[in-house]
Amino acid sequence: METLTKAKKKTKKEKAIKINGAEAVVKSLLAEGIDLIYGYPGGAIMPVYDEFYKYQDKLHHVLTRHEQGAIHAAQGYARVSGKVGVAIATSGPGATNLITGMADAQIDSTPVVCITGQVGSNLLGTDAFQETDIVSISTPVTKWNYQITKASEIPEILAKAFYIAKSGRPGPVLIDITKDAQFGELDFEYKKCEKIRSYNPVPKMDKAQVKAAAELINKAKKPFIIFGQGVILANAEEELRELIEKADIPAASTLLGLSALPTEHEFNMGMVGMHGHYAPNVLTNECDVLIAIGMRFDDRVTGNLETYAKQAKVVHFDIDPSEIDKNVKTDVAVLGTVKETLVALNTIINQNINQKWHQEFKDLHQIEYKEIIHPEINPTKEKLTMGEVINAINNETNGEAIIVSDVGQNQMFASRYANFKQSKSVVTSGGLGTMGFSLPASIGAKLGAPSREVVAIIGDGGFQMTIQELGTIMQTKVPVKIVVLNNEFLGMVRQWQEMFFDRRYASTVMTNPEFTAIVEGYGIKAKKVSKRENLSAAVSEMIASKDSFFLEVIVEKEGNVFPMIPTGATVSDIRLK
Repeated sequence: METLTKAKKKTKKEKAIKINGAEAVVKSLLAEGIDLIYGYPGGAIMPVYDEFYKYQDKLHHVLTRHEQGAIHAAQGYARVSGKVGVAIATSGPGATNLITGMADAQIDSTPVVCITGQVGSNLLGTDAFQETDIVSISTPVTKWNYQITKASEIPEILAKAFYIAKSGRPGPVLIDITKDAQFGELDFEYKKCEKIRSYNPVPKMDKAQVKAAAELINKAKKPFIIFGQGVILANAEEELRELIEKADIPAASTLLGLSALPTEHEFNMGMVGMHGHYAPNVLTNECDVLIAIGMRFDDRVTGNLETYAKQAKVVHFDIDPSEIDKNVKTDVAVLGTVKETLVALNTIINQNINQKWHQEFKDLHQIEYKEIIHPEINPTKEKLTMGEVINAINNETNGEAIIVSDVGQNQMFASRYANFKQSKSVVTSGGLGTMGFSLPASIGAKLGAPSREVVAIIGDGGFQMTIQELGTIMQTKVPVKIVVLNNEFLGMVRQWQEMFFDRRYASTVMTNPEFTAIVEGYGIKAKKVSKRENLSAAVSEMIASKDSFFLEVIVEKEGNVFPMIPTGATVSDIRLK
């Protein structure tokens, strides 16, 4: 018996292989199914990069031109693929350049694992060259972080990192690895993490709360659904659609929830929020039951909380208990992944047809269409409008493209006017509003969904924040389509200056370079359009291209995006002009 036990122990030991920490990082990534990462090398992470060289046939590394580009690319990849994105950088400035992307991923619930190199453990706290306490710096903007100082920790900590990043409400995780831990040896054995004590990423569904929610919804005369990205993250698009159709409930999306329900669905009333659609914003304050699904009642959605949906009973479906009652008082809270909770709800929900309620949405939509939408996509003015550019893209892509928008007016026009037929078609910076996001994120999106058309919509300001990532496109030959809407202004800020600061355009006028010349310098085909009669053909050429393509469109300088809820106003005070 004793001999048999010793033999078993020996067999177990033989499973482990002795390697250095850097190779353990690579093997851990491979064990998690990672085959694509984005990054930028440097001294403190060089041992890991040396191992990348040996594993080029199994692990593809995309060299971005800036660490911020790496994490935004990882975000774009994660958002369209449903997998965990991976970004890697060196210590000091390399690590701190990831911070904006981590903050962006945190607020938008994007699963990303960031790996950074660090100075040797004997130098920690000495202000050594390129030493920065990235763990302390990143704590507020990560779901979890950890500093590895021993090679033996690498497999277990990376397993935890991937589990935490993708479980429950997803988010970014940072793992900082000292240089001596990368060189140190360990007996490598990898086991995926499936549970962590005291960490409960998915709350247990309370069937009584589901029943209470159903009772409120079944009795409602004017029910209204607002759905967010939680539906997409939970792969609950079909369950959402079943609820809407079975219960005959009008629904609207948050910015990040766009594409969870096809744009053309008869019960899709558009987008809520500051620049959302007229009907769903106004009628939020007239519904009797407001059903929030996988959304967090962001201030850009609610406007003034003192006047938001006070007449309504509020039912909130969410995976994150901290979101319940955080901004809007909830009458019934249903915790859990919305796929599970909607399945339970749909079994006890009744159809409650109210044609008059639906007609209220249609009537308000007709007002918006006449006042705003039709003039925007069929303008009589001389200059091109942003809305008609997006409409031209719709005509060529038939709503099948992934739209990766930047931040500002271009983002709002894209979200308002782009059509979507399938889920995971919208990639944008929602909560943080990160200018410069679109170009690198579109690279990641295309690599995450290579069979789909990816169109980046960017303003002239945001484009110049990460313009160096054209080099990444040049080197990788990723066939991204880039559209810059050039109004020679920081457009959204200028709109506010026009409306609220008596047209004092302080520091918003942009003197731009010749974008097409710069883009062509990177070996990317470029075209510039300023006349309406040339727009359709240019967009058609861009979409038809098998390679990357850049299209600059000169649009009206002082065009505004409406409707708009002014800061501090209620949703029903949304302005049409």
